[in-house]
Amino acid sequence: MQGVLYVSHGSRYADATAEATAFLEVVKEQVNVPVQEICFLELASPTMKQGIANLVAQGATSIAIIPVLLLQAGHYYHDIPQVIAQQKALYPAVSFSYGQPLGVQDRIIQILAERIDEAIPEKSPDMKILLIGRGSSNLQTVIDIETIVCKLKRITTLHYIEACYLAACEPSFDKKLQATITEKNSQIVLVPYIWFTGFLMRHIHKKVTEFRGIEKEIVVCQHLGQHSVMHEALKDRVIEAIS
Repeated sequence: MQGVLYVSHGSRYADATAEATAFLEVVKEQVNVPVQEICFLELASPTMKQGIANLVAQGATSIAIIPVLLLQAGHYYHDIPQVIAQQKALYPAVSFSYGQPLGVQDRIIQILAERIDEAIPEKSPDMKILLIGRGSSNLQTVIDIETIVCKLKRITTLHYIEACYLAACEPSFDKKLQATITEKNSQIVLVPYIWFTGFLMRHIHKKVTEFRGIEKEIVVCQHLGQHSVMHEALKDRVIEAIS
C-alpha cells in the first residue's frame, strides 16, 4: 500500500507549525493516496521517524518522502537522506522514494509578483525591492535565488530588485537593509522567499521596527503561505514521487 510522508521544516512557534499543518492537510485532500502523514525535521512533532512508523503501522509498504522545501539545500541533501537510510535498515520490506523540493518555478515567482502588488498597489519609480532568501551553505541556493531575481524583474518590469539572505550567504539581510536605507529611494519593499511564518518572518518584522521614524517607507510583503498555486506545486511533487 502506498503512503506519503510530508517532511516540513518545523518551528518553535505554534502558529508556524499550525500554518504548515493546515497547508499540508489541504494537499492531502488533493492526493489520492490511502495513508498520508505529516512530520517535521526539528522543533516540532511528530519527527520523521515517528511519521514513518505511523505509516508502517497503517499498512504502508511503499513510502514517498516529500520534502516541504522551496530549494535544494542542507536539509534536502543531508538531514532527510540520513533518516531515510536509517529507516530503510529498520524496515527492509518497505520501499522508499524521495521527492524533489519545489525548486525555481515561474508560477511561484508569479506569486512573489502578486505579493508585491498586494503590498504596493502604486509603486514609486525609484522603489527598491529586496528578495529575502533563507540562505544555505550550498552554492546552488545562491544560483537559484539569483535566477528568481532575474525572472522577477522580467515579470514585474521592475529594475531595482536585489537578493539578500537570512543565514549562511552574503549579502546578509541585516546588512543589506541597513545599506539600502542610505540609498536614494523613497520606498523599500521586502519580499520574503519564505513558505511559512515562524522565526525568520519575526526577525524580518523586528528588524523593520528598528528603523521606525526614518523618512522612507519600508513595506514587508506577505510570505508565500497558503496560496493555491503552492498547494498545486506541492501536489505535483507528490505525484512525481509516487509515479
